Amino acid sequence: MVDDTNILGSVGNTPLLELKRVVPSGHARVFVKVESQNPTGSMKDRMALSVVNRAAESGRLLPSGTVVEYTGGSTGTSLAFVCSALGFAITVVTSDAFSQEKRDHMRALGAEVIEIESDGGGTTRELIRSMMTRAAELSSSPGTFFADQFNNPDAASGYAPLADEIWEQSHGKLDAFVQSVGTAQCIRGVARVLRNQNPEIKVVAVEPAESAVLSGGAPGTHKIEGIGPGFVPPLWSDDLADEILSVSTPEAKDMTRRLAKEEALFAGTSSGANVVAAVQVAGRLGPGKTVVTLLCDSGLKYLSTDLYSAGSSF
Repeated sequence: MVDDTNILGSVGNTPLLELKRVVPSGHARVFVKVESQNPTGSMKDRMALSVVNRAAESGRLLPSGTVVEYTGGSTGTSLAFVCSALGFAITVVTSDAFSQEKRDHMRALGAEVIEIESDGGGTTRELIRSMMTRAAELSSSPGTFFADQFNNPDAASGYAPLADEIWEQSHGKLDAFVQSVGTAQCIRGVARVLRNQNPEIKVVAVEPAESAVLSGGAPGTHKIEGIGPGFVPPLWSDDLADEILSVSTPEAKDMTRRLAKEEALFAGTSSGANVVAAVQVAGRLGPGKTVVTLLCDSGLKYLSTDLYSAGSSF
């Protein structure tokens, strides 16, 4: 379904760049995969393409069918993008906890958007669960396909090309891969491929300090969009990561702003969390080693939020 003359052919093959200023001396080198270079500005274009293509090929999604999904915004935007390109209808369930830009982008791409009110704009377990429940209800209608990003194995498969790109671009010389956990599909898909190439590669998972459930902590409210649902994702397993690091919302926001000002890399808050953790890992590994992480999406998705809006602390 994808060729070089179709917009879907532009998914992937994003650059791998070395951070020059935010990594202190005496640390390992830190490289970031700039996933904002995907068509919707997010790594989620990869999983959306895999999920929709495989559903259509298997007959689970009919030509006249409708995709249904719950989303913090980026997955919904990516699915809406793929559905627009392939001619499928889509309904997404999201919330005012996530940026206006994401919700507007989904609508612009033709999605029907249902918003569930949050408690003060924070991401909580209760909010994510309510979004999932509403989407599941909608998917019971005839002719619908429930993308169900937390449980759909096709999502992890969509990230295998990302791992292949990292391996090729780093010439196989990486010692650690760091990635924040939302559905756990990305870290699952990438870790599998990288470890097949080199079982010694260290995989580090990142979660919000305010809701560090993977580390055995209690669920809480945080404002790092796209990660930390407040429960252990169904496809998470302890052997996915060699280590779990927690990063607070203020730490993630501060690093995200530093990336823009000091590295000219304009990204979202989960990217800042990734880099905070990657720098920690790089400090332990020391010179001569290489750490790779992801800039998950573009800062353009967050201009109206307190990450970048007027009045924010820069």
